[in-house]
Amino acid sequence: MNVIAANGSPRKKWNTATLLQNALDGAESVGAQTEMIHLYDLQYRGCISCFACKRKGGALGRCAMRDDLTDVLEKIIHCDVLLLGTPIYFANITGEMLSFLERLLFSAMTYNTGHPSTFQGKLSSGFIYTMNVPKDAMEKLGYNVLFDRYKALLERLGGPSEFIASNDTYQFNDYSKYEASMFSEEHKARVKAEQFPIDCRKAFEMGARLAGK
Repeated sequence: MNVIAANGSPRKKWNTATLLQNALDGAESVGAQTEMIHLYDLQYRGCISCFACKRKGGALGRCAMRDDLTDVLEKIIHCDVLLLGTPIYFANITGEMLSFLERLLFSAMTYNTGHPSTFQGKLSSGFIYTMNVPKDAMEKLGYNVLFDRYKALLERLGGPSEFIASNDTYQFNDYSKYEASMFSEEHKARVKAEQFPIDCRKAFEMGARLAGK
């Protein structure tokens, strides 16, 4: 069982990366081989609509662009489980994560009727979302529509997909250094101490569950 995590956060040791590592630890607990890829370390662009992945007689189902993402995509389409993590920026995933998913998912899509995907394997996936907003605000803002959309898209890769959300996250090491008076550092610290470990456990369990299927 081969499990790859793609970190769509610019931070390598903060909320998103920590949760992804817990998910990888869960996968390792059931015997999987794991790898973490930090998308912000790579130089790449999103889909350029060349349609080479749709061309008859061409590399059907493969992105034809050549950059730092090329080998990563090839590695991912041959793995068993893909774990994704991103902070929420302006009610959406980060630009790096979006560009990554464009390249991964569009190349697997087909315009033929009755066949939504050209992907031949079975890739299970789990998506971890981190955000500053509390859970009630997340629900009022309709973020679940976003989560369900990416779940449906990832399921075109042939396997089940699930997600977890970590809310009201701790953003700074020292809130006094930032213009952020709308937040209570005491409250944020309490959430970090009480809720974030629960989220880490959920991530661990998700990694173990997906890698154990």
